[in-house]
Amino acid sequence: MNVSLTPEIERKIDERVATGLYTSNSELIREALRLFFSYDDVRQRELTRLNGAIAEGLAQLDRGEGIPGDEARRRSHARLAARRASAKTSRGESE
Repeated sequence: MNVSLTPEIERKIDERVATGLYTSNSELIREALRLFFSYDDVRQRELTRLNGAIAEGLAQLDRGEGIPGDEARRRSHARLAARRASAKTSRGESE
């Protein structure tokens, strides 16, 4: 396999190899690709989960299980306020 890289990427690879963390350009590229494929797998699982949640929400709406917009906003604002209060508490801040 032959891969073309920009001069900037080649320079960055050479710099990283020069630190001694990697023994060769190939080792660095293999590690980068392992990380990319791992990231991509996680991203795909998250997209699948989100699509499932959207499908379930749409099915709930189709069954008439939705809530009015003003109630949804009220609940959302209450959850956000609770998260902010919790974050302040965990940082030791007072209201």
